[in-house]
Amino acid sequence: MEKYLIVGLGNPGREYEATRHNTGFMILDAFAKASNIVFEDKRYGFITSTMVKGRKLFLLKPSTFMNLSGNAVRYWLDKENIPQENLLVVVDDLALPLGTLRLKGNGSNGGHNGLGHIQQLIGPQYARLRVGIGNEFPRGGQVDWVLGEYDEEEQKTLQPVIERSIEIIKSFALAGLTITMNQFNKKNA
Repeated sequence: MEKYLIVGLGNPGREYEATRHNTGFMILDAFAKASNIVFEDKRYGFITSTMVKGRKLFLLKPSTFMNLSGNAVRYWLDKENIPQENLLVVVDDLALPLGTLRLKGNGSNGGHNGLGHIQQLIGPQYARLRVGIGNEFPRGGQVDWVLGEYDEEEQKTLQPVIERSIEIIKSFALAGLTITMNQFNKKNA
């Protein structure tokens, strides 16, 4: 049976729950709810698993805080013996407008501390789903922006993005990275 590790990046704790920086957590929460599965508090994170057409998907929300996400990723890849090409990290991205999704097979961390730590520990060769959170903040206001909550209008834009992200995650496991990139990245152009 093929296994996949789907990691949503965010920060644990109620004070971060609805923030832009927790968009990865929000997407995995929606996936778990739609699949009728529940996260358990385990080593380095909250984890659950589900089957999608014969493939086992482990959903992980690291409890290490964003800047140490690599610890959780490396631990669960090793523990479940999941090949790195079966890793998909779902992450918020300031460089993309709200509502935009970009699936990539590798690349830089784009200044994102969570991706930076993962790359420090396992290298840049892993898939990531970048979820645009926009960048409508004044100079020097980046931290307040990413740790701020979505307003009502933004939440309306975000809902279909969450649903499309779940489709992308399933396609990644079923059809592979290249086919999924070709299918979904065009929709966002």
